[in-house]
Amino acid sequence: MPDDSIRVQAAGDRTLLRFLTCGSVDDGKSTLIGRLLFNANFIMGDQLEALKAESRRFGTTGDDIDFSLLLDGLEDERQQRITIDVAYRYFSTPRRSFIVADSPGHEQYTRNMATGASTADVAVLLVDARKGVLAQTRRHSLICSLFGIRHIVLAINKLDLVGFDQAVFDKIAADYVAFSAELGFATLDMIPLSARHGDNITERSAQTPWYQGPSLLECLENIDLSEPVDEQPFRFPVQWVNRPSGEFRGFSGTVVAGSVAPGDPVLVMGSARSSRVKEIVTFDGPRARAAAGDAVTLTLTDEIDVSRGDLLVSPQAPAEFADQFAAHLVWMKDETLVPGRSYWLKIGTRTLSATVTAIKHRIDVDSGAHVAARTLAINEIGFCNIATSVPLAFDPYRKSRDTGGFILIDRLTQETAAAGVIDFALRRATNIHWQDITVSPKERADLKGHEAAVLWFTGLSGAGKSTIANKLEQKLLGIGCHTMLLDGDNVRHALNRDLGFTDTDRVENIRRVGEVAKLMGDAGLIAICAFISPFIADRQMAREIAAPHSFIEVFIDTPIAECIRRDPKGLYAKAQAGDIPNFTGIDSAYEPPENPEIRLETADHDPEALADQLIAELRRRAILA
Repeated sequence: MPDDSIRVQAAGDRTLLRFLTCGSVDDGKSTLIGRLLFNANFIMGDQLEALKAESRRFGTTGDDIDFSLLLDGLEDERQQRITIDVAYRYFSTPRRSFIVADSPGHEQYTRNMATGASTADVAVLLVDARKGVLAQTRRHSLICSLFGIRHIVLAINKLDLVGFDQAVFDKIAADYVAFSAELGFATLDMIPLSARHGDNITERSAQTPWYQGPSLLECLENIDLSEPVDEQPFRFPVQWVNRPSGEFRGFSGTVVAGSVAPGDPVLVMGSARSSRVKEIVTFDGPRARAAAGDAVTLTLTDEIDVSRGDLLVSPQAPAEFADQFAAHLVWMKDETLVPGRSYWLKIGTRTLSATVTAIKHRIDVDSGAHVAARTLAINEIGFCNIATSVPLAFDPYRKSRDTGGFILIDRLTQETAAAGVIDFALRRATNIHWQDITVSPKERADLKGHEAAVLWFTGLSGAGKSTIANKLEQKLLGIGCHTMLLDGDNVRHALNRDLGFTDTDRVENIRRVGEVAKLMGDAGLIAICAFISPFIADRQMAREIAAPHSFIEVFIDTPIAECIRRDPKGLYAKAQAGDIPNFTGIDSAYEPPENPEIRLETADHDPEALADQLIAELRRRAILA
């Protein structure tokens, strides 16, 4: 067994290679890594004894050691004999140090594989010799290409189960070469393997005399990771404003590209403010230079405004700065991606609101073809336009992983919805500008004698939204208020007549109405909006659009059984007969508000009394004098 301390000490002088194992389920990824570590004597004695015990308990290889269990550390993984999380292992040889990420093969865990791909230099893509190139093989290849992996090792595994037949190997290799030709990989090595028995893992196997190439370990040791000699421009996302006292103000973070030294000029992207680096501070004292990967605190010669999330760059090579860009997305949620819905976008140390404005195409994982699409389902890959709430500093992903990669986060569940890579900025027409308006919304509202507000009625069809909204507007008119009622059916006769009832169209319907309601608020009106608006995310979008005006969500809480009994327009009967598809409450979901400002139950209350209740609430909120 090699001595750990010697191996770690020597590792500092070697190049580091991060590689990912990926491919379809049961192709042998975990077994491959376990066997690699075993053959190269990187499993300690106590680990090996524990592995033997685990093999007897969970293994699938009879009396042999089940090397996959070395990586499958979760109890669920061992019991189900699958990889769920990404498992990392570290080892070194005399020639190179390695960090290996073992990713899951199941389609439902594609998000985990994408996580591993985002930091890898090389992908070892496994293929079961009995099955050949599968859909998941192609999907993982596309993700590797998108996430900037330039080197692929195609490990054609389980050749022992096909008698180490060269014809099988050649056929799979040819199929993969044909598929991957357009993916832009710099190198593609193909190796015949039996991970279970160790063939061609650390040395060439006598079972494959027809193969004259390197073993897997030799291949990984010799992959050239050198980049062009031109150094990347300086990039420093600010993670924290470090101010322990009034005498010190520094900006902490990690240099993600280029390098910087005291005296170098720096630019704050977006604000156009510039200064020079005064000092580079670390726990161990001042530094003469900080390079990519160094976590440091920078102090500047000038007192300029810098905040968490800002990007410090070289003035000679600034980043892009825009509020719209084109990007490839790997969609990761069970619920489909619907353009127009708002998400949190996290890039580097910055988090802000963003919307997928359009899906330009979906990539077919079987053929690589670009297919027209209006939504993306889980694990699908699409090319999209994205708009952010404010301009954002970034680089195209092909230039920088750290400043060009991002994730989208569901605003309600806080789950990761997608992983994305930025391709290029989208420029708005330069002849469109915000025009200054001399009369403010407050002045218009003061003239009318009440505050502007948006009352958003939501509930099932037949719940009573329109009835109560009409009663409320009559009462407001009676006390001299200026109002406008926007009703779901009415706007679809004109403003939104081009929209249907798919999830995508429903989002756009609410977005347009939200924009109109905001304009009415700017005019000083009380805008009353009566819309089913079935999705929480879309109502939240309307609330954000309406800001800074008061937004009052009114949940007309009527059980669906009562709505079906009323059925004032006969719509439920048609929906139940299959004549109206995507009807809310029947074959399309309604997500009730979790914390509405007002909840009105109509089953046992008169609409007149409920309208009076709303008037009282408007007075309580000082919207009415």
